[in-house]
Amino acid sequence: MRLDKYLKNVRLIKRRTIANEACDAGKISVNGKVARASYDVKVGDIIEINIGQTPLKAKVISVNENVRKDEAAEQYIIIP
Repeated sequence: MRLDKYLKNVRLIKRRTIANEACDAGKISVNGKVARASYDVKVGDIIEINIGQTPLKAKVISVNENVRKDEAAEQYIIIP
């Protein structure tokens, strides 16, 4: 699944267009490298989001096309 779509599906970013723009601006990295919106997310990837005051680090546990709102937080683990 594309990175921008994954971020939207698991509700780390509210809209896919915002996720796409953040990728283009270099504010999102995967496994320590700046990632494009078309990056193919895999289980075990570590996504860093540098938007706002505090950066967010999350490890991908599952990649599903359709995720319900109550299951979204189960798709990743926040890394302190």
